[in-house]
Amino acid sequence: MGVNFAVFSAHAQRIELCIFDATGAVELQRVNFPSRSGDVWHLHLDGASAGLIYGLRAHGVWQPELGHRFNPNKLLLDPCARDIVGRFEWRDEHFAQDPRDNAAHALKARVVDEISEAEFDWADDKSPGTPLTETVLYEVHVKGFTAQHEGVPTALRGTYAGLACSASISHLKRLGITAVSLLPVHQHLDEQRLAAQGLSNYWGYNTIGFFAVEPRYASGAKGQTPRDEFRAMVRSLHAAGIEVIVDVVFNHTAESDADGPTLSWRGLDNRSYYRALPHQPGVLDNLTGCGNALDLRHPRVLQQVMDSLRYWVSSMHVDGFRFDLAPVLGRGDHGFDTRAAFFQAVAQDPVLQGVKMIAEPWDIGPGGYQLGRFPSGWLEWNDRFRDTVRAHWLGFEIGQDTDRGEFAQRLTASAELFNYQHREPAASVNFITAHDGFTLRDLVSYNSKHNHANGEHNRDGHGHNLSWNGGEEGASSDAAVLLRRATLQRALLATLMLSQGTPMLCAGDELGHSQGGNNNPYCQDNATTWIDWSTADESLIDFAAQLIKLRRDWLPLANRWLRGEADAQGMQELRWLRGDGQEMQRDDWRDPQLGVLGALIGKPGKQVDASHSQLLMLINADARERSFQLPQPAWQMLMDSRLETKFSADSALSQHVMLAGRSVMLLRSVG
Repeated sequence: MGVNFAVFSAHAQRIELCIFDATGAVELQRVNFPSRSGDVWHLHLDGASAGLIYGLRAHGVWQPELGHRFNPNKLLLDPCARDIVGRFEWRDEHFAQDPRDNAAHALKARVVDEISEAEFDWADDKSPGTPLTETVLYEVHVKGFTAQHEGVPTALRGTYAGLACSASISHLKRLGITAVSLLPVHQHLDEQRLAAQGLSNYWGYNTIGFFAVEPRYASGAKGQTPRDEFRAMVRSLHAAGIEVIVDVVFNHTAESDADGPTLSWRGLDNRSYYRALPHQPGVLDNLTGCGNALDLRHPRVLQQVMDSLRYWVSSMHVDGFRFDLAPVLGRGDHGFDTRAAFFQAVAQDPVLQGVKMIAEPWDIGPGGYQLGRFPSGWLEWNDRFRDTVRAHWLGFEIGQDTDRGEFAQRLTASAELFNYQHREPAASVNFITAHDGFTLRDLVSYNSKHNHANGEHNRDGHGHNLSWNGGEEGASSDAAVLLRRATLQRALLATLMLSQGTPMLCAGDELGHSQGGNNNPYCQDNATTWIDWSTADESLIDFAAQLIKLRRDWLPLANRWLRGEADAQGMQELRWLRGDGQEMQRDDWRDPQLGVLGALIGKPGKQVDASHSQLLMLINADARERSFQLPQPAWQMLMDSRLETKFSADSALSQHVMLAGRSVMLLRSVG
């Protein structure tokens, strides 16, 4: 009986295991790691068992100019800890420049029984394995989703169990989404500045444990550990046919810049774990804006990331990952490399086959914008879709003409970016809003950001919005203003769901959630970010659900790269039409007088019956009503975004249709 410990450090001269009492406050014993295999230190502790609380101390040189920051007075957290003990408080003792020992206040690891861990009752759990052609992502914060949900038991609100309860799943099923994309659930720290202001890192992009579940989202119901409560949530979502994607932050850690605390990686081997500037080993390469960047060029750092990914798939049953600032992971010695070791490791790993991999394809370093350059099989957040679609719909409101050609490219999965190396249109993750920015309701309600509560004098977040001054920002009760906001929300949602690619809906957008104009609420763990279910716009929820069903039934633009030329039967997969029904010509794309744009889809991705119908998508971003001359044969309405009622296809249209201002219409051929 006993426990094996293994710790990587290429530059330490000695490593100690420090054993604590059951409270984690009193250090009982120190044991040297007696052996070393290459850069991995080993220790077998006889008589130890699950529940043991421990930390590490690393001895070595203090040469910051060379990247070495060893200080044995700092107790270090095991980077591979499954269970982290303690509540972190910012104290001077955590900083290497302070000579005092920080053990009494440091986070510590608790040994987990891997055998009992494997015995969690997964029942007949199985990943839904939703094909990309049917995937609809729903970005959601575990706490914010249910913190104010009256249908969730009070004790479970804001927790993993709350997200798994029947009221939550019922809403997800009502919408028809296929995957929840959770904001970070790795255990994280609140930055020192935020803590001093009484704020917290609500989003969680400040990881302290790549293998540890964030305990703040655990209810502790039925005596479950945070790990088991997370697993039970995954099991319940899978039973409802919903996949679980987790947002992971492998680009940096919570240790911040060179003046930050020594908590784990920095004290074990700063020079190996973190990237430094070329020929300046003591200067951290801040590619992330968070003070440091993990160096996945080092095989042991890469191994830790891969071990974490495999752990969350095999032990936690997640279905995919969204990688924050993903270019950092693919940076070699000379910038981003699509053949970097990380991508090669993922591609060959049998555990990760079939797992959805989604990149945020930019960081803040040189050459950091890499949209469309990730390997085949990866999906990427497409901010070009976001920006172009916003400009198309909201630009008309403030008198700005938009490029219809670029808008058409975004509707068709940005082929100029993604159509290479056998990538599919689904590689483009389309979104209008995300956690970072305005909500959909605020996007059409505010001219500028209102971030004063963040404590940065409204200097943080993105600048001005593309919206219009519709009376008093956000709170106007003027009927005309409210109608504009409602119709624009529906038009934007329709564009998102009917476009080619993989749509991502931000939680709350389907029910009119507002953050009061705060477009960077990363530190607002309160009613600003928590969804207010009591004011939910039920008609908007119904509209969003009908859109998702329409997408599922028809998949209008399919998941294949569409051709403009006719096939052997004379059928064209896609034609772009003017309001007079004629095909768009080169000069038409920039003619501001055209207004309406039509997409004639000869071969939709699916058919609800055997009629082999064509589809016609009509888009009018102008405030004025526009006429559209319909091609032959007759057509039936499938959807009109100006209508709040459920969609219908009762009457046939054969000559022309009047397209309301700020609207999207979808028709099917019937003759």
